[in-house]
Amino acid sequence: MAILKFSACAVAAQIAHARACKTFLPNWNGPVDRPALILIVGNGVHLRSNGIDGTTTRIVTTEQADPSFAFADGLNPFRDADWMAQRRMAFRDLTGQFYTDILDDVQVLIDRGQGAIRLATDGHSIRVFVRRASDYLIGGTYEVPSGLGGTFRVILKDACDTFAIVQNCGNCEDFDAMQPYRVPLDALMEIDDRRAA
Repeated sequence: MAILKFSACAVAAQIAHARACKTFLPNWNGPVDRPALILIVGNGVHLRSNGIDGTTTRIVTTEQADPSFAFADGLNPFRDADWMAQRRMAFRDLTGQFYTDILDDVQVLIDRGQGAIRLATDGHSIRVFVRRASDYLIGGTYEVPSGLGGTFRVILKDACDTFAIVQNCGNCEDFDAMQPYRVPLDALMEIDDRRAA
């Protein structure tokens, strides 16, 4: 999983463009009749409007990028020397165009005065990621997906805005004997949070 951080102002400009248009780029399922944001993983990683207007005939591609698009921090080919390495760390060799359904959620954050928009992506799903490391209690008990179809109960040892270091605790003896390990920050679930693992 990767956490992508975007300037709220740059994303707001893309939303405004999308909402000002009357026609939209189609997605893989066919025509689209409403504004949306498209995440492009290619020449950098950026969000752009799905709107088509008279100012450009450029079709969305992974090879072309425009400095006016909303680039993820560290993934801007116009500014960041190591953007390719950062893209590889976040997406491995995956490139492409991903229609998202995040426009309304992002607009709410922009309207609240959020300075940055963070998205969590695990390849094909993209969602708005609101929580920060400071929202979690170091030493607190959480659950994380186990990779075996269930969850592990863990103690939070440390966290940054992308990952958490956790130690299994309260599971069976073999699992609790594991060394601390790293999980994506948004994998931490409050004990009473019943999200699907």
